[in-house]
Parts: sequence; C-alpha cells; structure tokens
Amino acid sequence: MAARPPADAPAAVRTGRGISPVALLRACRPRQWLKNVLVFAAPAAAGVLVTAQGALDALIAFAAFCVAASGTYLLNDAADVEADRRHPRKRHRPTAAGLVPVWLAWIAGAVLVALAPALAALSGDWRLPAVVAGYLALTFSYTYWLKHQAVVDLVAVAGCHVIRAFAGAVAVDVRVTSWFLVVVSLGSLQLVAGKREVELRASGDGSTRAVLAAYTPGYLAGLRAMSSGAMIVTYCLWALNERAGLFYGISIVPFVLIVLRHNLLVDRGVGEEPEELALRDRPTQVFVALLLVSLIIGIYLT
Repeated sequence: MAARPPADAPAAVRTGRGISPVALLRACRPRQWLKNVLVFAAPAAAGVLVTAQGALDALIAFAAFCVAASGTYLLNDAADVEADRRHPRKRHRPTAAGLVPVWLAWIAGAVLVALAPALAALSGDWRLPAVVAGYLALTFSYTYWLKHQAVVDLVAVAGCHVIRAFAGAVAVDVRVTSWFLVVVSLGSLQLVAGKREVELRASGDGSTRAVLAAYTPGYLAGLRAMSSGAMIVTYCLWALNERAGLFYGISIVPFVLIVLRHNLLVDRGVGEEPEELALRDRPTQVFVALLLVSLIIGIYLT
C-alpha cells in the first residue's frame, strides 16, 4: 500500500495530482552533489586536472557519482518515507511531504542507479564502473541493514566518502597514497560523528533514527575529537615531510582552522548536513579557499 502524505499537505498533493518536475529534482538532492567534489581531490593532488584528458575523466567520475547518489537518495526516501515524516526536518523532503509519489521515487531511483555505472563506463576504464558499483552496493547495504547497526553505520557512511575520493584516483589512473586515504577516512569519520551527534541532540531520545538510541552525546563527541585530532596529525606529517614545499606547510593553518570550525559548529548544534556548512558558513568558506590556494600553489606553481 502506498504511504499517505501528511494530513496538512496541500490538497493536490494528498490526491496525487500536481506532480512537479521541480519537486522530483529536489528529491534528487542536488545540494548533496557537493560531496562528490571529493572525486577531484586525488586528480588535483596529482596535478593532472590541468590536462584535458585528466579533467574529462574526473568530470565523468563526478557525473557518475551524482547520478548514483541521486538514485540512492530516491530509493532511500521511498524506503524511509514513514520514518522521515516523523522527523522535524526530513518531513519536508519531497517524498515524505507527498510532493513526489513513493512509486515515482522507486522508479526514478532505479533508473538512475542503473544509469550510473553506464555513465562511468564512458571513461573507457572498467575500474571506474566497478568502483561506482561498489559504492552502490555499500549504499544499499546501509539503507537496508547497516544503518541499524551501531558503530557500523558510522563506518559505512564514512566509507561512502572514501569511495568517492578513491574513484577520482581510479578515473585518472593515479596512485592513491596512504597519507591521502588516512586523511580522507578520518575526515569522513569526523563529519559522520558530528552529523549523528547533532541528530541525537535534536531528537533527544533518538526517535527520529532508531540507531541513535545506541549512542550517547559523549561517545559521539569523543569519536569526533579522536578522528579530528588524528587527522590533523596525519595531515601535518604529510605536509611537513622532506619532499613537500613551503606552501604545503602553509596549508596546515587553514586545514586546522576548518577542522576546529566544524567542531565548534557541531557543539553549537549545527552540522547535521555538513554540505550546508560549506554553502552557508562564511568562515568555513574562507578557510577552504585559503587551503585550496595554498595547495594549488604548492602543487602546480612550485
């Protein structure tokens, strides 16, 4: 039986009429595509984005992950529609609000999921479609099982971010260093721990997400502090190694500022949607810009 939209939804929504393409696009969560910028990290660090082929392959990977992510978001919203309607913020998502029928979310999600590996195949390398398929497998495992397993759910979400970063390296055929993987993994874990911490504080009893009942704010804050501290140390070791230049060392300052700013915002109760911080928080934007400038100079100009 199709799930019913909220009682306070507009009449056109409750009757199933007035389906809007704009609502369907919103259900694809284009703002979440910002996470897929991670696919450019390895190509940029390797200095290959200045070549036409490198830029094209990275863009193919980015597009494939945007399509894959939107497909999984649609399927996830269709599966979690009732739980989302009990969430103070998620209840306004197009599927939960009834703006996109559940059946349409299922169909559109399935189409996008099938399209993503095919799009990745345009790179001409079988490994990129394989990585996209691995991302989809992990996402589905999370949606239908792993998100109910305490601690494992944190690692699964962080793993999706790591796969994005790894896909960029595969797309342009560059080697992934241990430094890169450790920093990305710890950074992803920090973001996920902060996200869960804000969710838990907002819900109080964890009723909006079942697995939250297994956590305490202290545990999540400790995990966030541990991962951010280890990430800073790892980044410093990479930036200050004897083969790095001056601007790598300079990049430590904005990098640390980004980490500290995120921790401050999470403590204030902000950070349930990390991509929103990048879009709206001005200090974070300034710190990210300084980090990029120092790394661009270090990688491409020195």
